[in-house]
Amino acid sequence: MLPAAILILQLGSLSPPIPQAEADLAQSLRAEQPAACPASGLAVQVLGSGGPVAEAPRAGTSYLVRVDGRPRLLIDIGSGAYLRFAEAGGNVTELDAILLTHLHADHSGDLVSVLMSGGFEDRTEPLPVIGPDAAPRFPATSDFLSGLFDPDRGPYAYLGGYLDGSEDKPLLAPRDVATDNGDGAPVTLMLGHGLTVTALPVHHGAAPALGYRVDYGGKSVVITGDQSAFSDGFETALAGSGPQLLFAHFVIPPGPGQPRALHRPPDAIGELAAKLGARRLVLTHNMNRSLARLGDGLAAIRQSYAGPVTVAYDLDCYAP
Repeated sequence: MLPAAILILQLGSLSPPIPQAEADLAQSLRAEQPAACPASGLAVQVLGSGGPVAEAPRAGTSYLVRVDGRPRLLIDIGSGAYLRFAEAGGNVTELDAILLTHLHADHSGDLVSVLMSGGFEDRTEPLPVIGPDAAPRFPATSDFLSGLFDPDRGPYAYLGGYLDGSEDKPLLAPRDVATDNGDGAPVTLMLGHGLTVTALPVHHGAAPALGYRVDYGGKSVVITGDQSAFSDGFETALAGSGPQLLFAHFVIPPGPGQPRALHRPPDAIGELAAKLGARRLVLTHNMNRSLARLGDGLAAIRQSYAGPVTVAYDLDCYAP
């Protein structure tokens, strides 16, 4: 067993303190957001702007896409985002779909809680749940749901009605998108209320993973999900598309020793934003280790991208 002093040191190293100057910089880069999401058009509310380490005040990654003020798409639902979903006025009844970028716990950990809450609503239509296919140590999205809610062996067997539409639960309608280690073809999804969603395979280490583009009313937003700079197909498919908003996951600071096979470093985020022609870059999935060197990260981004850059916080709402 580790001595207490060593244990504290190791745990503390996961969440380095953010220098006050860097914290002030992050706040200064927070976009001036409306007090509430707009009542018309497309909007994206960041429910969770944090990462896999418990670092207050950020919940795990999650986005709520609104159309004319109503919640229509839930993209990821990481740990802690269940509370943000409630604070944002989200509900399962109005959702056109739940989209998962991948099955790491910080992106899917609160899915069961949201569905449990939805069981108290009056939704009767099937609920699409869309996510990646399988790989070693990762089930396909459909198998993930079946494993959770299997009425005989699932850890949440009491919610098994989601698998067959019984027990006053809406039927889940899972769809697995082929990722081919990040080289799979984009898939277009027509999800209702005028929304068009494109699921784009990305490279995220061993985890099958997706990014998403959402189009509505001539406006588009892109959510990178967790992806490394080896996500060539994602770049090629969206090059020059000019999304009004690009939500990029700002997980690692610049420099050597970072897990580049999992996440884009800041210079690669800037290169991606420039290649897509993004009108605004929103940094989210923020971690203390990246925010503690925010100035260096911005300098690396600015090597390629000259547009506005924003640092997201939980419940911030963006209208393209």
